[in-house]
Amino acid sequence: MKGAETFFVDLARAIVNGLENMGMSALGAEIILLIIKFACIAGIVTVNIIILIWLERKISGFIQLRLGPNRLGPWGVFQTIADAIKLLTKEDIIPSQTDKIIFRTAPIVFIIISLMLYVVLPFGDGMAIVDLNLGVLYFISVGSLGTIALLMAGWGSNNKWSLLGAMRSVAQMISYEIPLVFSLLAVVMIAGSLNMSDIVNAQDKIWFVFLQPVAFITYFIAATAELNRGPFDMPEAEQELTAGAYTEYSGMRWALFFLAEYTNLFAVSALTAIMFFGGFKGPFLPSWLWLPIKAYIIMLVFFWLKWTLPRIRMDHLMAFSWKVLIPVTLANLVVTGCVLHFLK
Repeated sequence: MKGAETFFVDLARAIVNGLENMGMSALGAEIILLIIKFACIAGIVTVNIIILIWLERKISGFIQLRLGPNRLGPWGVFQTIADAIKLLTKEDIIPSQTDKIIFRTAPIVFIIISLMLYVVLPFGDGMAIVDLNLGVLYFISVGSLGTIALLMAGWGSNNKWSLLGAMRSVAQMISYEIPLVFSLLAVVMIAGSLNMSDIVNAQDKIWFVFLQPVAFITYFIAATAELNRGPFDMPEAEQELTAGAYTEYSGMRWALFFLAEYTNLFAVSALTAIMFFGGFKGPFLPSWLWLPIKAYIIMLVFFWLKWTLPRIRMDHLMAFSWKVLIPVTLANLVVTGCVLHFLK
């Protein structure tokens, strides 16, 4: 078990030592290792997205009393791959009235931002691409950049439905970013660090979900809204805005937005596991297996909420953040600070 636990760390060390033995400088070897790490994460994320899309379609089918994908492969497991091939071969239509540069750039920016979230996530003990001391701050800051890509898509499309969908996304993300940050701050106050590995190690005795139940509930609601998942998927309200900011997109450009959304979903689920459920800590199994297991359980809850709850009206959505979540998270921060002060 010890060998399995340290397998990837030992492999990374062996790669660095091998490159240095070949005459490469220590800095060059570390840069090569970073590139390899990022490429591996990108590959793992891609495989996970294929699984997640199939899983969500199966779950939605079960909830709606239908079969879901069941034609390609056993239980329809190859349906997502077939869909990807279809999108790759579809015509890439760019409407004449669009701002060509912004229109083409937006999906690329969105998927790059989504992948950048994984840089600071510790997938196991000593298994972060970059173990930043400000990891939580980095995650929040980079995650908020996604609004720029969505606004680019809406503006570049030169379509009123696209622009309205993008504006809804920006308004929603800005509104729910505040309670999300306040909820995470309560955890950071207890852990005494913004480093994600330190936060995981601080949960050796008890998970923070038990110490901060209010912060977890408010965080989970805000994270659902940040991801544009149901019941907070107003920016993509098909009955009102067709496909929201993605209305004018087709083929692989549309698929990139779709991939970025699932990439964000896995990243936020992993962050939830890290901040509230002990991250990569767990018995019996290697640490690098525990984070994906916990993240998948959390994603199942996201799927369940999306396919069971009705969509919330836009004005109610905004009022809920400003009138309920923000005051509750502020009060929780004050109470947490007072308790920590008196415990000292």
